[in-house]
Amino acid sequence: MSAEPVRCPWALGVSAAYQAYHDEEWGVPVRDDRSQFEFLLLEGAQAGLSWATILHRREGYRAAFDGFDPEHVAAFRPQRIAALRQDRRIVRNRLKIESAVSNARAFLEVQAQFGSFCAYLWGFVGGRPLQNRWRRPEQVPATTALSDSISRDLKRRGFRFVGSTIVYAHLQATGLVNDHLLACYRHAECRRLAGG
Repeated sequence: MSAEPVRCPWALGVSAAYQAYHDEEWGVPVRDDRSQFEFLLLEGAQAGLSWATILHRREGYRAAFDGFDPEHVAAFRPQRIAALRQDRRIVRNRLKIESAVSNARAFLEVQAQFGSFCAYLWGFVGGRPLQNRWRRPEQVPATTALSDSISRDLKRRGFRFVGSTIVYAHLQATGLVNDHLLACYRHAECRRLAGG
């Protein structure tokens, strides 16, 4: 029987879905806009809650928000927003639901200006993921100068629920930064996926 690989401590003991998220998605460079929008919406929904709470409702969010299609979500009207506030598959916080819709509209504006949201976001790191080399969980930051800068710019563009902590979590999730610990087997894998 083969030994379990070493993982980041946060991935252990929550659920199989949570571990699979660590093993298959977290830190993988995301270069398509639909996935970027999905993570942006989910990270905003997570504010003040645990990521496990949102991850375990991800399919509910996918259904409620039309497969994370930003054009569809941007077109949601008050009646649809009111219906979402009754939808038990998602966190029914009015401000978070409304921000998902307004963020979709801002997302489309960024696409129009830059050609894609990915072009905009990846431009902050010169198109290549930052490869951090943390050895201990307490070394991993909650915010950085980069997340501060992106947060300010997103807010200037009309996005909400994009504070620096949320933005840094987004950068980690979508692989703009590789924050797997050095001992974690995924650190090297994500580095390879990034072309490094």
